[in-house]
Amino acid sequence: MSRSQRLLDLLQLLRTHRRPVSGAELASQTGISLRTLYRDIATLQSQGANIEGEAGVGYVLRPGYLLPPLMFSEAEIEALVLGSRWVAGRADGPMAVAAQAALAKIAAVLPEELGEELENSTLLIGPGKVLDMAHVDLGILRSTIRGQLKARIDYADESGQSTQRMVWPFALAFFDQVRVLLAWCELRQDFRSFRADRITAFEPGSTRYPRNRQSLLREWRARQQKTTDRN
Repeated sequence: MSRSQRLLDLLQLLRTHRRPVSGAELASQTGISLRTLYRDIATLQSQGANIEGEAGVGYVLRPGYLLPPLMFSEAEIEALVLGSRWVAGRADGPMAVAAQAALAKIAAVLPEELGEELENSTLLIGPGKVLDMAHVDLGILRSTIRGQLKARIDYADESGQSTQRMVWPFALAFFDQVRVLLAWCELRQDFRSFRADRITAFEPGSTRYPRNRQSLLREWRARQQKTTDRN
């Protein structure tokens, strides 16, 4: 077991105890010597973990504290790297920059062993090309979704015929080659999917739609599941 994994296991064990637990018991449960345990406790405290106590008294991790560098296993680190690399290579400019910045922040606070795993990850994203050329700023779509605002859009169907809709945007789906806005359409009185490359105009309003986006997303997912079950 790597030292980073051992520290993670110790941190998780401390979270299961609401009262101080002796060093001897912690050492026994983690399978390490008491001396190693004391060193590991000191390492966690130096990383910022709010662990109170001392040898002979017991230790307790105070609630409300999250220690990002040690919240990830090696497999979770690989998943984060892979996801961040996909976003950096496939998303629009601001989102790609955000993914790279997030990965850099994670790398900056990881323990040395996991930092090397991140730097030398062998999980790569192959070359690809997003086919849709959105006429609207996807950042504006995302901010409208976060604000739960109604929006007026001009949308062209496959034949090029354009309609104007008032919609309630609640999610943005990223496929390999297209981006799709999920929304409740007032014209159709139902859920609709709008390809970003066919939205020729997007005008956020100042009025919040009457339902929250979480409930819209739950209902949309439930309908998708029913469709899948029927098939």
